[in-house]
Amino acid sequence: MPGDWLVRRAARGDSAVRLRLGRQRLVYLLGPAANAAVFGHDERFRAREAFAALEIVDGPTSVVLSDGADHARRRGLIRPAVAPRRIDGYLETMAQAADEALAEVLPGEPFDAYVLLRRAIRRSTLRVLFGGELARRADEVGEMLQPLLDLTDKLPQVLDAHRRLRTPAWRRAMTARAAVDELVNEQVRRERDRGPDEGVGEGPMLPLLVHGRDGAGSGLDDQEVRDQAVTMIAAGYETTSAAIGWIVYLLGTFPDWQVRAREEVTTVLAGGAPGPGDLDRLAVLRAIVTEALRLYPPAMISVRYAVEGFEHDGEQIRPGDLVVFSPYATHRDAQVYSGPLRFDPGRWLQQPRRAPEEYLPFGGGKHRCLGSGLAMAELTVMLSRLLAHGEYRLDRGPRAARGFAAMRPHPGVRITIPPQ
Repeated sequence: MPGDWLVRRAARGDSAVRLRLGRQRLVYLLGPAANAAVFGHDERFRAREAFAALEIVDGPTSVVLSDGADHARRRGLIRPAVAPRRIDGYLETMAQAADEALAEVLPGEPFDAYVLLRRAIRRSTLRVLFGGELARRADEVGEMLQPLLDLTDKLPQVLDAHRRLRTPAWRRAMTARAAVDELVNEQVRRERDRGPDEGVGEGPMLPLLVHGRDGAGSGLDDQEVRDQAVTMIAAGYETTSAAIGWIVYLLGTFPDWQVRAREEVTTVLAGGAPGPGDLDRLAVLRAIVTEALRLYPPAMISVRYAVEGFEHDGEQIRPGDLVVFSPYATHRDAQVYSGPLRFDPGRWLQQPRRAPEEYLPFGGGKHRCLGSGLAMAELTVMLSRLLAHGEYRLDRGPRAARGFAAMRPHPGVRITIPPQ
């Protein structure tokens, strides 16, 4: 796995590794100092060229692909929709989606928890964004998106070849994009017609994205709303579902931590679903989620496109270089974490926070993932509802980590909840 190669290079003391892939110059910068150099100097980089492969899904105005003033404006307009107070209002929706999925499970019958909870997260994401109407078509939307997600899960050079050759996979992806656009744009038009008086307030995110305004009176146009909504759908369930798969696997592998987590759910929540204020009281669950994201960050690597030259630890970075940093390699660095390959949520109970350059499952700097708080809440809620259904055993863990855009457990995580 590429991430393990980077871990080995970092262990050898390498802080920069230069490669060439076709015409593209890649520079891997390793370690916390490198991460800090990237996060602290946004002016040196652009995101658009770095994440160009995501444009076929997210769209040209997605905050992920935005830079400079456009990025700051879009980010500011999205932030209220993922503020802590708003997230509190989404907790019931998340728990309901989890319970609906778990209701399909028969006690004593094995099932793939990754697949089941991925479907639950997809439903939850659509309900949080659009409310109940579109959420009822969650599985249909997932099927629409899959050809696009399959394509963006490939290396950029492979994706470019599909585009140039107009392969069947590319044509399927373009058909899928047209279908997704029609569906999402219809929701945006309806919300526009309803107007801000009815739209902005508690409830789903879409009204806030459509009608929200910043201090200068600027708002998102229809293309921008579409792109932010699809970005949230794709990233929200693709990366979050990958993370919940690893969490379930780790707790099945380390049952003592599963017991501690279940005891906390029983004590703090009395078997119910988390509500506003409860997440802060679930210290063990939060530590488990945090540790799982350390060992298996959804993005094994992240990228920036250098627009100006600079030097890092003796390595000269040139304009046009693709600068790669690795959460996976940093999180498994023995110079940063004691026993880095050991699953130990207790480290987060002793030291709940680490420097941004040392713990970066959601990236960092001005492009740090806006949905990190939402993802942490979703993972905690989904885990709490699974544990409330009873102790489970791991029947089959993943054989490998797969995925370029999101590191997911392959082929899945098969578990059994014994009859009570």
